[in-house]
Amino acid sequence: MTLIYAERLYGPQGLVDGGWVKVSGERIEAWGRGSSWGSVSASPHPDVVVDGILSPGFVDVHCHGGGGANFGADPVQAETVRATHAAHGTTSIVASLVTGSLADLEEQVRVLSRLVADGRLAGIHLEGPWLAPEYKGAHAEHLLIDPLPADIERLVQAGNGAIRLVTIAPERPGALDAIRLLTQQGVVVALGHTAADFDATRLAIEAGARGATHLFNAMPDILHRSPGPALALWQDPKVWVELICDGVHVHPALAAQVMATKPDTSVLITDAMAAAAYPDGHYTLGDQDVEVRDQVARLSGTATIAGSTLTLDKAVRTAVQSGIPLSTALKAATSNPADYLGLPDVGRIAPGMWANLVCLTNTLTVTAVMRHGQWITT
Repeated sequence: MTLIYAERLYGPQGLVDGGWVKVSGERIEAWGRGSSWGSVSASPHPDVVVDGILSPGFVDVHCHGGGGANFGADPVQAETVRATHAAHGTTSIVASLVTGSLADLEEQVRVLSRLVADGRLAGIHLEGPWLAPEYKGAHAEHLLIDPLPADIERLVQAGNGAIRLVTIAPERPGALDAIRLLTQQGVVVALGHTAADFDATRLAIEAGARGATHLFNAMPDILHRSPGPALALWQDPKVWVELICDGVHVHPALAAQVMATKPDTSVLITDAMAAAAYPDGHYTLGDQDVEVRDQVARLSGTATIAGSTLTLDKAVRTAVQSGIPLSTALKAATSNPADYLGLPDVGRIAPGMWANLVCLTNTLTVTAVMRHGQWITT
């Protein structure tokens, strides 16, 4: 058993001054405000004192890589990505796959599904191949296809329940039926990499889409006579909106405005590729060559952004620096993403939840991380 006391605690009542958490085995047994833990601990003193903030571990539902590796069919690289982001406070991570051939995606899904089954990954996200060529971003255009039911079934069955999230461009032929099919199978559908207009986006939401893949990025701009998909996604209370809060993908003032208007459905993501927490240089994303300069990833020889080099602790810091209240930023990195994908037992400090915790300084630097009751970095 471990008793942790923190100067500030982000718990079920939001951010409070002075709070404690009792960890028993892999789970949280109890929590409270102040220092009155006598009924739950025989010790008069906490085992750990956090001179800063104790938060639930971060939950990243859209991440491709980090530490020099990308998610794919290599479990060793997958572990490198997971460990890299864990050191920055992310205790639950969904493996995002870029567009590939159906055969390649099926193999990647089969390999990663085993890591989901043993609890190392929180799920799999297919960001392709059902995307719009006009807004393909760093996805290979020649591999983009329409969402046929047989192909969807093939990949979902390969995942054996591990696929949590799928990105679809709703204007592609068959997309609305695909959204309904995926939703019926318990997969969350996000709209993204799309040329859809406002009305087509509304129809997709009515069909069951519930997410916005990196809102504003890889979709038409909001224009006063043609608001496009971004406004439809932003204004619908049923839709969770992902934000890459690195100061590059979205202007900080705009990200702050979205989070202020949708505090309960904004989700901070990294969309990180291999260069996250790694030096500038040359990398790959899928079969695309990427150059990272000044920690900004772009397709080699182009101005096209190719994912990010972000970690979620930096995303939280950037959000707060943009004027977002700390409690809102932490919610967008913890309970909101967990609720978005229906991830059980993570994202909150509450009895029965996994003991996934991150200790932060008051300037939001990670000092220690606990996962399933074990300190994995201090």
